[in-house]
Amino acid sequence: MLIRFATPRDVPAIVGLISDLADYEQLAHETVARDQDIHDALFTENPHVFCHVAESDGKVVGLALWFLNFSTFHGSSGLYLEDLYVREDLRGQGIGTALMSELAQLCVARGYTRFQWWVLDWNNPSIEFYKSIGAVAMDEWTVFRLSGDPLRAFGEGPRHI
Repeated sequence: MLIRFATPRDVPAIVGLISDLADYEQLAHETVARDQDIHDALFTENPHVFCHVAESDGKVVGLALWFLNFSTFHGSSGLYLEDLYVREDLRGQGIGTALMSELAQLCVARGYTRFQWWVLDWNNPSIEFYKSIGAVAMDEWTVFRLSGDPLRAFGEGPRHI
């Protein structure tokens, strides 16, 4: 198995894994990203999102898609893991651990002070895995999201100062 940065030739496999992840998370109805979208996001001149892949026997079998965030309290960047996914038939073989370890090593090497991600409350296998590597749940925080029509309405609405 090889863990490496994704290349443009990996895009179809990445999109396939994203689709599998959406099915697993029961969110396929929200998935609209296509090959060109992912290619353009990852391989632009100044990308804001990055991807590591796990390759086995010449095939991409897992991914870790991430971007940088920033901690005002630390005054430094951190790594935010957007998606971690390993093909279902290959789970339990250390591929997810290897991807996470690669990102942790990247954090240390680049001086990033945090490595963060979200996990669905019902995803107990992932929660237990994250705890086993020393991750701590941030239960005192509530995630908020503004998207779709509410985002547009707020973004186009009147400004009150």
